[in-house]
Amino acid sequence: MRRPLAILAGVLLTGAFTLPASAAPGDEDFTIKDPRITESSGLAASRQHPGIYWTHNDQDTGAYLYAVDSSTGETVATITMTGVGTPRDVEAISMGPDNQLYVGDIGDNDGVQWPYVWIYRLPEPRTLKDQTIRATQYVVKYTDGTRDAESMVVHPKTGRVYIIDKHEDGGHLYEGPAELSPSGTNVFKPTVPVDMWATDAAFSPDGRTLAVRGYLGGIAYDWNGGKLKRLERISVPLGQGESASYSPDGNKLMLGMEGAGSTVVAEDAPGAAGSSDSATGSGSSASGEDGDTSGSNLKVGAIALAAACVALFGLRRLFRRR
Repeated sequence: MRRPLAILAGVLLTGAFTLPASAAPGDEDFTIKDPRITESSGLAASRQHPGIYWTHNDQDTGAYLYAVDSSTGETVATITMTGVGTPRDVEAISMGPDNQLYVGDIGDNDGVQWPYVWIYRLPEPRTLKDQTIRATQYVVKYTDGTRDAESMVVHPKTGRVYIIDKHEDGGHLYEGPAELSPSGTNVFKPTVPVDMWATDAAFSPDGRTLAVRGYLGGIAYDWNGGKLKRLERISVPLGQGESASYSPDGNKLMLGMEGAGSTVVAEDAPGAAGSSDSATGSGSSASGEDGDTSGSNLKVGAIALAAACVALFGLRRLFRRR
């Protein structure tokens, strides 16, 4: 009876250890620990450095970007941008093609109506260390006058830049030129409505989905070549939520908050298993009931292993009696 028992043991133990794969770097909740980061208003996942997210304050003492390690919550590099003016209200950051970081100085803190706003572009550094990097500054205007905006995205395939203005009753997607010009003015024009009081947005890594978030919820759109089609609602942590990014693998939507020691919550990306239902619009709870499942997976594995051992030894006794 040794051979049947050995086969049975292999089957039981294989089942016990067949667990869902562990989360990829940058796919889990984390807390930003840097005391300098008190108003995290944008978030962008690095493509060169697994688990690293770039963020910034909306108002700071200089033109700074911070590289935060999501596995520890610690800042591992601070970038000082040169070649730009004094930032006014930096509200967004996005990763474009060729590892180019785009920074949107597009807000209107204190209700100031700026006649123009700025976008900065710089290469993501290959080495994570404190350093100074020269950025290219672009002047931006809108065809229909001044706008309050906190959401700027760069299409990961085309490199085209888009801004969503911020209105309580919903805003519009504004499309920039096919290529930004560092000389002269870059005019952004409204294209389609966005049914959200938008505080940030993010493209999926494949550029097919645009996720837009606000303080109380979010919406996922099929990009559809810029002719947005609503897909489903997105659950967001309640509070001063002003940042969003997809994880590098596109499996999670990372949703950040303002404030010292703020938390970034990982939700299933729109369309992924366990994400919001596109028909009902029901999503995971803000309390994180559908968040990290690694602990529960470990418990399931341990229970399965114990059950396998009990079954194995029980069957051995049964076979011995025969």
